[in-house]
Amino acid sequence: MPPLPPITKALLLINVAAFCIDLIVGPWLMGLLALWPVHSGLFMPWQIVTYAFLHGSLGHLFFNMLGLWMFGSELERLWGEKRFAQFYAASILTAAAAQLIVTSLTGSNVPTVGASGGLFGLLLAYGILFPNRTIMPLFPPIPMKAKVFVAIYGGLELFFGVTGTASGIAHFAHLGGMLGGFLMIRYWRGQPPFGGRGGRRF
Repeated sequence: MPPLPPITKALLLINVAAFCIDLIVGPWLMGLLALWPVHSGLFMPWQIVTYAFLHGSLGHLFFNMLGLWMFGSELERLWGEKRFAQFYAASILTAAAAQLIVTSLTGSNVPTVGASGGLFGLLLAYGILFPNRTIMPLFPPIPMKAKVFVAIYGGLELFFGVTGTASGIAHFAHLGGMLGGFLMIRYWRGQPPFGGRGGRRF
């Protein structure tokens, strides 16, 4: 197994450390760093970043970190540290924006936590860059091409978000993360709507 690249390793460590600190200090950390709806009176600007380092349960943390390791490591080795960090940041920011819009429209006062928005951005990038690579997801444990896996998960997130099923999960934040990743790749490739400013193609 190749060593973890530095940004992926740092993200893993920060997420695990934040989870451990949260267990020690209790709800105070969630109240300060989770992404609260704007109308809740608890929203603070830094939450559009900090929410992505908190997790609601050990299972939530485990599966997000597993995905970060699986997809993030290879993407960082391909792009380098700077581009990988930019891509991950774009994904979590657009995920936060999408969730804030949805909570404003629905009137929800529930905060959002988790790295899933960034993970879904990484997942989309993996499907774009390695579309025909076969992967074995945990759910379902069926070998499939990366592009099929991405299409299935994206479609499920849209279905669950629109229908309101599988409540308690920020489905539109996941889709927002995918959108941010998609736009970042198009920017780097100099594709519409960004013109030719992105530079290197890949």
